[in-house]
Amino acid sequence: MSRSGSDLSAAKRRHHAAVCAALGDETRLSLVTTLSRGEPRSIAQLTGGSRMTRQAITKHLRVLESAGIVHSVRSGRESRFEFDPQPLNELHEYLGRVSAQWDQVLSRLKILVES
Repeated sequence: MSRSGSDLSAAKRRHHAAVCAALGDETRLSLVTTLSRGEPRSIAQLTGGSRMTRQAITKHLRVLESAGIVHSVRSGRESRFEFDPQPLNELHEYLGRVSAQWDQVLSRLKILVES
């Protein structure tokens, strides 16, 4: 394999792990889906129609923000949250490389087993 997991810097691995962990919650996935529509939203807008409290939504947004998936922009007295696709794009590229590496390994194994 030309680029193994050990070739990836420890900081990048930690970042990918934080992104995966942040997305590992149904509520956070829902928030990402809502914010990925492009319009910055306030906490009040994100809690509208939900049984969740503002505090609970805020807690989830902070997890997403620490992973770099969303960021807040101050607008007057309130914060509006925006989706940042870059961490997901980086994770997608990384998973694509890992997938390609496994395809190569499995192809070599198949050749070895069949010979």
